[in-house]
Amino acid sequence: VQLQASGGGSVQAGDSLRLSCAASGMSLRQYTMAWFRRSPGKEREFVAASFRNAGSTFYADSVKGRFTISKDNVKNTVSLHMNSLTPDDTAVYYCAGSAGAILSAIRNSGTYGYWGQGTQVTVSS
Repeated sequence: VQLQASGGGSVQAGDSLRLSCAASGMSLRQYTMAWFRRSPGKEREFVAASFRNAGSTFYADSVKGRFTISKDNVKNTVSLHMNSLTPDDTAVYYCAGSAGAILSAIRNSGTYGYWGQGTQVTVSS
């Protein structure tokens, strides 16, 4: 099982970016997929998740209304569309997958057994 994240870059405040995570060795239809991020000097934090099968989505309050997670079960990818970026969004973003996630733990990094390598997003003011 492998997750390969891509799409990061350096942008200006107010810009948009789309991160993508390609999965191999697993069918995303059966997995809960999430994005986490880690900013310098901070703990890794939950950003967004798409629950398996039903595809219900969940967001951190800090990104709600600006970020959208979407899963393409045909292409076996999960994307994070990020709008209205601010310098506070600067971080390394990681995609993660879980076969057995439960809703109450969907925001916990320990729920996820599969992780991508991370992609850097830098937002300048």
